Amino acid sequence: MSTSFDELPVAVIGGGPVGLAAAAHLAEREIPFVVLEAGDGPAAMVRQWGHVRLFSPWRYNVDAAARRLLAEAGWVEPDPDVLPMGAQLADDYLRPLADVPTLKPHIRYDSRVVAVTRLGMDRVRTADRASTPLLVRLADGDDLLARAVIDASGTWATPNVLGASGIPAHGETQAAAYVEHALPDVLGADRDRFAGKRTVVVGAGHSAANTLLALAELAGQAPGTSVVWAIRSTSAARTYGGEAADALPARGALGSRLRSHVDDGTIELVTGFAVQSVEATAGRVRVSGGVGTITADRIVSATGFRPDHTFVSELRLDLDPILGSTRALAPLIDPNEHSCGTVPPHGADELAHPEPGFYAIGVKSYGRAPTFLLATGYEQARSVVAALAGDWAAARDVQLDLPETGVCNSDPVLDSDTITSSGGCCGTTAAAEAEPAGRRRAPLTLISVTETGGSDQAGGCCD
Repeated sequence: MSTSFDELPVAVIGGGPVGLAAAAHLAEREIPFVVLEAGDGPAAMVRQWGHVRLFSPWRYNVDAAARRLLAEAGWVEPDPDVLPMGAQLADDYLRPLADVPTLKPHIRYDSRVVAVTRLGMDRVRTADRASTPLLVRLADGDDLLARAVIDASGTWATPNVLGASGIPAHGETQAAAYVEHALPDVLGADRDRFAGKRTVVVGAGHSAANTLLALAELAGQAPGTSVVWAIRSTSAARTYGGEAADALPARGALGSRLRSHVDDGTIELVTGFAVQSVEATAGRVRVSGGVGTITADRIVSATGFRPDHTFVSELRLDLDPILGSTRALAPLIDPNEHSCGTVPPHGADELAHPEPGFYAIGVKSYGRAPTFLLATGYEQARSVVAALAGDWAAARDVQLDLPETGVCNSDPVLDSDTITSSGGCCGTTAAAEAEPAGRRRAPLTLISVTETGGSDQAGGCCD
């Protein structure tokens, strides 16, 4: 028996925090769905930065619909004031969520999406698009039909290049064996690659800061370890951030500790450095940036991420020519105008494309803008699912307001005695004081690795 268009499932691409949040909202509204996750388990990308601590406490890292489903399954929520590690986010929240009976049968692992199009038509044909199923092709050749597609695949797999012009620097491809991407486990699994070596970290965001702090700690443990920090800006002030004035102690401490290591010479800071060429020679690597050349054993490229739209190229997308987000969303998230804390609430209307039934949510929706917040992704999921259910009143009721006693007045704690160099990849916005009294924007959670776009060198708040 053939399946009618309205009986087809919604296909969710990605089994990370925002993709599983979308699944939770679809389950609550009893809309058929399938989650397609490229990894062999939920939150596969999160696990790649499992050694990094979030800035924000548990209370801001759990989607509302997910919390309700987990509560029904007997889940014991972690201490809401503790700052979790990435591995804890995956093990203590996302794995149990994926195993909830209403979600588990509908999640397919090892299912990498390679194309999304309309059944029997390319993007040129106009007639009947809204009533023609979307075709989702997997890497194994399997085809699935869907009434709608929610792309929550993130940007972790498509990091930015080292080259300051947005394309690989001269020799960058040939020197790939010397280059690490963002957030290597410097003090753990990857220690041997850095101990006793000279490493240059390129980038000016929180990913760079975390790696620099870990390398500084390693320098105190392993003789011969040295650290160089290269940024395109003429000042590191933006990376240091608010320090003691930051509403989140963990994030403020990150900037303060980084500045301290620069001041005492543990970290050598090179400003005005825009990478132009990379050359491997005699077992080392030379990085040239206009103001000079740095010779090192390893390079950590902490220059941010960008979205991959190639597998949806046969859909009708209205992408901003600069950021790669939807054209409607671009002015709300432009990093030249906004920080994480000043991005206005937005939902299905701003995320819609000319292609009916297709939405990108999570960090991918932000294109190259590094101002994404995890709680924003949760609200995107709620709004988009409401729109797919035909409940446009709920879809347009974007709920990102909290009382004045929100996170800016909280004092989250670690689950250990001190903030270590593994702490501080993610956080919540400290800009609530800019909102009118009695109506402040929600304390949103940054997710600066698996679900973040943009460029560290652009000086974004989450990268």
